Amino acid sequence: MMQLPAYPLPPLIKRLQTAIAPHREVYLVGGTVRDMLRGRASHDVDLVVPRAGMAFARELARALGGAFYPLDTARDTGRIILEEDATRRYIDVAVYRGPTLEDDLRARDFTVNAMAVPLHRPTQLIDPTHGLRDLKAKVLRACSPHAFADDPLRVLRGVRLAVALQFRIEPQTRAQMQQAVPLLEDVSPERQRDELFRMLALPKPTAAIKTLDALGVLPYLLPELPRLHGIPQPPPHQADVWTHTLHTVEWLGRLLTALDPHYEQDHAADFALGFTMVRIGRYREHLAEHFRTHSHPERPLQSLLSLAALYHDVGKAETFTRLPDGRIHFHGHPEVGAQRVARRARDLHLSNAETQRLSTIVRHHMRPLLLTQTGQRPSRRAVYRFFRDTGDAGVDICLLSLADVLATYGHTLPHDFWQAHLETVRTLLEGWWEQRTAVVTPPPLLSGHDVMEQLGLRPGPLVGALLEALREAQAAGEIQTPNEALAFAQRWLAERET
Repeated sequence: MMQLPAYPLPPLIKRLQTAIAPHREVYLVGGTVRDMLRGRASHDVDLVVPRAGMAFARELARALGGAFYPLDTARDTGRIILEEDATRRYIDVAVYRGPTLEDDLRARDFTVNAMAVPLHRPTQLIDPTHGLRDLKAKVLRACSPHAFADDPLRVLRGVRLAVALQFRIEPQTRAQMQQAVPLLEDVSPERQRDELFRMLALPKPTAAIKTLDALGVLPYLLPELPRLHGIPQPPPHQADVWTHTLHTVEWLGRLLTALDPHYEQDHAADFALGFTMVRIGRYREHLAEHFRTHSHPERPLQSLLSLAALYHDVGKAETFTRLPDGRIHFHGHPEVGAQRVARRARDLHLSNAETQRLSTIVRHHMRPLLLTQTGQRPSRRAVYRFFRDTGDAGVDICLLSLADVLATYGHTLPHDFWQAHLETVRTLLEGWWEQRTAVVTPPPLLSGHDVMEQLGLRPGPLVGALLEALREAQAAGEIQTPNEALAFAQRWLAERET
């Protein structure tokens, strides 16, 4: 046991000290201790006790006014969920994995996660694997030679931790990780999915993706992606499909940071980002609310959008065509990509809503760029059709389109073209947030019953097609009253009959 100097404790730890009697044998472990020693507050807390983990967690939940959840009944592990200031915090309580606390620590993944301190004596460090030494050296080292065989998911966790902490993976540990990659086939899709989404939530997820690629993990986790290596692209693209994909994810992260309500505009020295804030910065609060509203409790929408960015051009692997004159085409790649990302989402056991959203984003990711290439500001009809086909995922598509263009052109991006594309995106977002009832979802001027009664129609596809034509004409500003709608319907039917 090592004596540490006194250090500030996070408020949640102090609250636990008040709620748990000093005589109870309770230890802070894992990432909680690691983060405290780094001077960073951990949002969640990991505790271990000698026995009766779920019973203790249930008792602690009552004391804290939180909700109890049986996390792993086989390992006697319980979770406490606290809702504080619109933030959800977790306290996990587990029992020793082994006869003693030291056995438990030695059975963990990495040395920096294998430290413990008594809850009521937090300056006493228990560190059997020399995690503090590795923490100071910024080295990620496995606790044992069989750490990854015991749980292959630790391969993914190691990549995430190395990127998140900006640590170097110790060479022997890296070799162990690489050797254990095929064992990922035995890890449940849910566990792989959750670790993947934690990576995608990192400030620089592409660093994790590159490391996964170097370790040979992608064929087991995201098998469609390795096929993108080396596929050439025509101008104005500056890179092959794989490199372009990584650049798109990087630019998406930079855009989301720049459009965060708390971002300081003075820091946007980059022309593209600075002009982005000028043109669509007015929607920063709307975007923040969009991401809050449409996020899964365990999987933020930003991470889902990053996954869509990784897959937005995945269809190019199957649609690559080089003509005799050397020209390159990828006809139909958005539709093929939508099918592939939907299949991957199902294999990762994402929800139906998440799967549909990913498919919609990939299928329509070219739409804003095609609107810009017309050389005209999107019409009301174009805005209506865009959101008719994409729904609220259209907002995500707008952001992905900006990142896609930035990744395509790189330093060759023409200023006038970027301004035009930002105008396209601004017009779409304006329609969604400022002209919703006028352009996107106008209240119907005639109901299905109205058109059937006044035009002598029977229920069927024709009525549905007519109602859609009426909605589009109303969104375009061509009709504004029920009488105008009826006259439009009569003309529409007459044209169908000729």
